[in-house]
Parts: sequence; structure tokens; C-alpha cells
Amino acid sequence: MIQYKEKAVKQGENVAVGLFDYPILMAADILLYQADLVPVGEDQRQHLELARDIARRFNDQYPLRSTVGVTSEQRKSKKVFKEPTAMIVKEGARIMSLTDGTSKMSKSAENDHSRINLLDTPDLVQKKIKRCKTDMVVGLEWDNPSRPESTNLLNIYQAVTGKSRDAILEEVREMNWGQFKPLLADAVVEHLSPIQRRYAEVMQEKGYLEDILQQGSIRAEEIAHQSLVHAKEAMGFLIPPRRS
Repeated sequence: MIQYKEKAVKQGENVAVGLFDYPILMAADILLYQADLVPVGEDQRQHLELARDIARRFNDQYPLRSTVGVTSEQRKSKKVFKEPTAMIVKEGARIMSLTDGTSKMSKSAENDHSRINLLDTPDLVQKKIKRCKTDMVVGLEWDNPSRPESTNLLNIYQAVTGKSRDAILEEVREMNWGQFKPLLADAVVEHLSPIQRRYAEVMQEKGYLEDILQQGSIRAEEIAHQSLVHAKEAMGFLIPPRRS
């Protein structure tokens, strides 16, 4: 797994077994809840392919036997688990760090200025982008291997504005970093604004939030239990009656 290798290098001798096991746990979560589409970044594609491989292998070895709680699709295919598909956005599928254009932007990074958090204030967003790493080259361009920060910041701008590459290049072709950074910061702030407003509204409605969480928990438990029963029956285990 690419992610394991990358993080193992950073953690050195302190690398934990949890990091090694993570792809299996991710696959279990996906398959247990019978996901069709899984929203992931480009860096997670390999993990999702592992989940697909596990589902395919299990379905080949242990065809569905149960007739209880089975969908029409399962009845036809005889598959216990669905083979999930990655849902990866076309633009901004892999956003890099604001302090290093060759490293992925991560919420677990020690330096908070390496990322944009969904709840960052407009002033903090402005400050982070103003201080983000760039280069001394005049002009902005995409896909130059020697200018990863330029590609990254343009990708972020495209992701939050929805503009095409051609439109963006036309817009910024005569700009320097001092002109582009405020433009990017304003676009990010505008993009985050409705998310932050909705977050504030939901956090004011504790009862509503708890009700949604409770409904989701009940529904998730039902799906997980049915998946587990189907898997055990397919493998030949005797399933005891479920306690109420």
C-alpha cells in the first residue's frame, strides 16, 4: 500500500500495526454497509480496489444462501457483498499541503498552516494562503513538475470556483503571486461560507442533530447485522435467533 509506505518512512521505527491494518478496516466498513459509491480522494483509490478484491473473492468462494432480507439485486447475483465504486471528483481529487506542494494536505499534519479547515475563519484563511509556499518564477502554470505549489494552488482555485482550466489561465496569466493569493483566499472564503453557516445552524439545534444521529445509527446497525448474517450463512455458520 502506497500510503503505508509513505507514512512508514515518516514514522520510522515508531510505525504502528494500526497503520498497516487500516486498509483492511476501511474495506470492512465499506463492505459491511453495502456501499455503492464511496467518496474518496485519489490517494485512497488503492484502498478501495482492495475492498473490491475482498468482496469479489468472498462472493466467489461463498455464494449467497439466505433468502431473508435479500434485495432483488442480491437474489439475482448471489453476491453477499456489493463491489463498491470510487466516487472521485474530477477537479481537486488530490489537494496538496500549503507548505509543501509535494505532500498531501492532511488534517493530521502537525502544522495547522499546511491546510485549510472547513471551520477556519475568513481572517485565518487569508493568513494561511498569504503565507503558503510558492516560488520565485514569474507567472502561474499547471502541471510543471518543478512547480508543484503552482499546480496545487491553481487546483484549489479551480475546485472552489468550478471554472475551467482555460478560463482560469486566461484570468491569471498576467498575475504574480502577490495578486493571485488574495484572489484565491477570497474564493476559498466564499466557498466555505455556506458550509460554515449551515454548521452553525445545525449546532444550534441539538435535538435535531441527536435525532439524525440516532436514526442513522439504527439504520446502520440494521444493514450491518443483515450483512453479517448473510456472510455467516454463506460460510456455513449456524445463526442463533437474534435477541430483541
